[in-house]
Amino acid sequence: MSPTPPARRLRLGLPRRVFSQVLLMQVAIAAGVAILATGLFLAPLSAQLDDQAKRQALAIAQTTAAQPQIARDLQTSIPSVNGPVQVAAERIRKASGAEYVVVMNTHWVRWSHKDTTQIGGVVSTDPSQALAGRDVMDIDSGTLGRSARGKVPLRDSHGRIIGAVSVGIEYDSVRARLIHAIPGLFAYAGGALAVGAFAAYLLSRRVQRQTRDLAFSDISALLAEREAMLHGIREGVIALDRVGRVRLLNDEAQRLLGLDAKAIGQPLDDVLGPGRTTDVLAGRVTGTDLLTVRGQRVLVANRMPTDDGGAVATLRDRTELEQLGRELDSTHGLIDALRAQDHEHANRMHTVLGLLELEMYDDAVEFVGEVVGDHRVTAEQVTEKIHDPLLAALLVGKATVAAERGVALWIADGTRLPDLLVDPRGLVTVVGNLVDNALDAVAGTPHARVEVELRAEGRTAVLRVRDTGPGIPAERRELIFTDGWSTKKPPAHGKRGLGLSLVRRLAERQGGSAEVAEADGGGAEFTVVLPEALTDAGLGAAERRVPGPEGEPVRGPAPELVRQPDTFSRNTTDATATTPAEEESR
Repeated sequence: MSPTPPARRLRLGLPRRVFSQVLLMQVAIAAGVAILATGLFLAPLSAQLDDQAKRQALAIAQTTAAQPQIARDLQTSIPSVNGPVQVAAERIRKASGAEYVVVMNTHWVRWSHKDTTQIGGVVSTDPSQALAGRDVMDIDSGTLGRSARGKVPLRDSHGRIIGAVSVGIEYDSVRARLIHAIPGLFAYAGGALAVGAFAAYLLSRRVQRQTRDLAFSDISALLAEREAMLHGIREGVIALDRVGRVRLLNDEAQRLLGLDAKAIGQPLDDVLGPGRTTDVLAGRVTGTDLLTVRGQRVLVANRMPTDDGGAVATLRDRTELEQLGRELDSTHGLIDALRAQDHEHANRMHTVLGLLELEMYDDAVEFVGEVVGDHRVTAEQVTEKIHDPLLAALLVGKATVAAERGVALWIADGTRLPDLLVDPRGLVTVVGNLVDNALDAVAGTPHARVEVELRAEGRTAVLRVRDTGPGIPAERRELIFTDGWSTKKPPAHGKRGLGLSLVRRLAERQGGSAEVAEADGGGAEFTVVLPEALTDAGLGAAERRVPGPEGEPVRGPAPELVRQPDTFSRNTTDATATTPAEEESR
């Protein structure tokens, strides 16, 4: 036999769903308010009914005492069942609906009473205040039970007090009026409760839709998971409300954007300032995987609107990926150049072998000397003008790549740069981007040439890169520095449109500038000024280091580059082949 399942225990308490809890609490509140309001209304109603009964009794007593005939009959007759005072008092009692009308003399002796056996006896309650000339209202118990009473003095024609009149209203009738009013009050309270319950139901249904019919425990767990997820993921998340204020900013977004928790609640334009990053996050630039640069970081942003009119944007850091992609591009270029050099080296070896077999030993020695001398002169030409090892190595590598692409890379005569740079890696980034773009622009064009000039002016480094490409139209000279703007086909590892943006940001961060103009003879000329790029120890270094024994500057491309333009045809398939416009390649 299968074991008997354990009996389910009855669980008492609030329901789990938010809808049910809100409905129950709203109904409970409405019922409590209805009961409280009814109780607060009944309490003064009872006192009000008592006061009305006492005032009614006092009014009847005053009316009775105001009749002169009753005062004269009290003075001229004796207490009796059929006496004039009894007859008049009974007539008034029946006409007014009072429980009793008692007329007494100053010795408290009754001349009238509802119970005729009490006539001639002494009253059971103290009339001394009325006999003293004061009107009295109270609720008291007498021979006929509890009643609301009014007592007034009875005066003769000369105003002397000769007795008192006491009138009582049955207290049970007052209570009956109160009880009679209770059903009506409960009806009103029930109606109010029904309206409140219906309103609570509508409100609870709205809450149910907004909370997706979740339990409070589920919402609490979701909030905990949300906090853990937002602050644990390696993607930046920033949420904006419908008016553009920051309402959420996780740790990664703070790191990528350079913000802190104080930015929450502030307008996005105020905390980030104007720029492409702000436009992308605010939705003024649309699209997916939008590239933007913030500080030294390359970011990819995606924005998703929310139902309440706001938006949530995610940010990914592509800085390292972009650097790796650029290094990959450079590596591919170097590999292609080495492959070409290997092929050319084989040709040279075949030439040397042929000269030796032909016993042309002098020619062979001269040929080998020319080859070796070319490479030695290339290194010397670069290092004599540029003393920083990183920049020198970069330009030697770019020279090899340029030769493979049929482009002459020149080092300008005025180039002088000492080796005491504050940020050599930053300058390598600037030079590498500008040279790469220039090579892309002139590749495949006849007599393609790129010229690099680097010089120090005090502590300021000035870089110029000129090319013989098609140039950049004036209307696009600012647009090419925009993050993500490019018309070239993106590489497999990422997107284009970052190089020139990084160049300008690096320059502006150091207080400098990056501009483009038309070069002499056509083409583009990029000028980058980097203030405070050299240390104080590097001042004058360019003047102290004079290249060459004769002090004459020498052109500095690799031997493959220092050729007459007509020799480039063997490295290109078509000297007249068309290429993208230079502004599109940047």
